[in-house]
Amino acid sequence: MEISDYLAKPDEHLNASVAAHYDESVAAKFAEREVGPAVRVLSELAGPHGTAVEFAVGTGRLALPLAASGVHVFGIDFSEPMLNELRAKEGAHTVHLTLGDMTHTVVCDDAAVVYLVFNTIGNLRTQQQQVQCFRNAAAHLRPGGCFVIETIVPNLSALAIGQTICPSHVSERHLGFDEIIDGVNQLQVSHHYFFDGDKVEKLSGAFRYVWPSELDLMAQLAGMVLESRWADWNKTPFTAGSRAHVSVWRKPIS
Repeated sequence: MEISDYLAKPDEHLNASVAAHYDESVAAKFAEREVGPAVRVLSELAGPHGTAVEFAVGTGRLALPLAASGVHVFGIDFSEPMLNELRAKEGAHTVHLTLGDMTHTVVCDDAAVVYLVFNTIGNLRTQQQQVQCFRNAAAHLRPGGCFVIETIVPNLSALAIGQTICPSHVSERHLGFDEIIDGVNQLQVSHHYFFDGDKVEKLSGAFRYVWPSELDLMAQLAGMVLESRWADWNKTPFTAGSRAHVSVWRKPIS
């Protein structure tokens, strides 16, 4: 398949069938060991009765428990099917939902924290879109507020010379492979095969991988500065060997 064909495909999360099975497909991310530390960090940054905005809120994996902790939560997502899955859940009324694009939809201007998790910055497939996401986050934040991103660190060193595909997940019910399709523009496709008896469902979605230092420059363009970077939500120190990061950029008070 040509690069243009992958980029022309609608995001898979717009598919009602994908949305209906989303929670099951990423069930491990709903475990307390994943959700608890993230909610604690976000709650600390939001402060007592603070306001948080989640870009790409999805089915509410973090938004619902964060709202239950006392934070005033707004959620933005461009997929109506994903939002419908969230609306069907207990406590959905505690999250203020908006159908929109995280690059330009604005729901408030006094948030203590804006956050974008689970590698979703990569769903924006151009550098320009990713920069605009940072600018939109800054537009939501009050002075002193923070923008938080959780995403992978590209692991291109794992590829041999000339290799473009490497496995990302292997289990009895799921095989995942990442394929670099455009190293210049940092475009990669995640191929997923889901097995249910003799049935196989295949999904392939394009995304743009981005380096931590590149994200820092995007933050600077949006008027924010790096405050913290950890390897995970437990605030494990970030090192050259870390395969993911949670980064916090702060909007200056003056």
